[in-house]
Amino acid sequence: MAVINRVAEFHPEMTEWRRDFHMHPELGFEEHRTAAIVAEKLREFGCDEVVTGFAKTGVIGVIHGAEGKTGRAIGLRADMDALPILEATGVPHASSIPGKMHACGHDGHTTMLLGAAKYLAETRNFDGTVYVVFQPAEENLAGGGLMVREGLFDRFPMERIFGLHNWPGAPEGTFLWREGPVMAAVANLEVTITGKGAHGALPFQGNDPIVIAAAIVQALQSIVARNLDAADAGVVTIGHINGGHTYNVIPETVTMLGTARWFLPEVGDMLESKYKALVTGIAASFGASATAEFLRAYPATVNEPASTQLALNAALAVGGETRVVHMAKPTMGAEDFSFMLNAKPGAYLMLGGGKTDHDPGVHHPLYDFNDDILPIGASYWATLAEQLLPRV
Repeated sequence: MAVINRVAEFHPEMTEWRRDFHMHPELGFEEHRTAAIVAEKLREFGCDEVVTGFAKTGVIGVIHGAEGKTGRAIGLRADMDALPILEATGVPHASSIPGKMHACGHDGHTTMLLGAAKYLAETRNFDGTVYVVFQPAEENLAGGGLMVREGLFDRFPMERIFGLHNWPGAPEGTFLWREGPVMAAVANLEVTITGKGAHGALPFQGNDPIVIAAAIVQALQSIVARNLDAADAGVVTIGHINGGHTYNVIPETVTMLGTARWFLPEVGDMLESKYKALVTGIAASFGASATAEFLRAYPATVNEPASTQLALNAALAVGGETRVVHMAKPTMGAEDFSFMLNAKPGAYLMLGGGKTDHDPGVHHPLYDFNDDILPIGASYWATLAEQLLPRV
């Protein structure tokens, strides 16, 4: 493992930063304390410019190379927000805010990019400009999309942008990569079924929306199973059903929430069309009515081939061939870095966190970021910058 020596010296310091972020989690667009610390450290490191309040709570640091400001530039992005989960790790640095925790490792992402920024601002062993982008609200609120809409790439012109996510299921310090789709597009599903309430002992006097909901849930499974080419990928999941309040009352309405995932645009269109037709058609066949919202949230995260090769080169320089692994399949998880990749060439890699299949993964109350990979991620960022913007 070719961790940069100077970055390795930051390891104890980075661990302190990461655990402090972990103890003080903030949800999307509420990252005021986190953003303030990030901005303070970037100024302390000697960044040439630090921009705060971008996309509400985002922070961008500007670092020029040894020759000062020149034409070439790249962007490195980390996310800062936490999740509304009650932490159950019991570690000394556990969340101090009940109901909020860093259950996805964004505390580690922020810390790794801060470590790289400290190294790059100190050494400036590159020619051009590196923008370190600390993004708010990755979880569900599309802070990456807001950054793009607010002119991230106009105000900070860069050739490419890169992202990195910890991956607990992969061996510690391994890099996972692939060209093309790496994470799925996502839509949120919202269904409201309106029937007719009645006494539970007299169901013939009503029109039971719970029975209709059961029929809809079963029928939705046929969308992927019987409409999608098995060589493609798609998911339709109902994760929440709410209706009724007691034993013997048929409710008037039932609501359901769910998610759809896909990679190919035409698959997303098919999922939406079939979902809406089944929900409204089945409800109508029972003599009831239903609304079916298909709320597209994030597009697919798609790695541009040339940028992926550049990211792969940096990963190989840090990890070596034995620690760089091709992802045979993309994941059905979603990521709002997709908005940035829709607007600018770039690539998104995974960094193995070293947890086994028996350990909790991300979005779990027992999850905690592995501090041992902090200098690995920071070295990857620094190496990527020095390779893409070499001194002449």
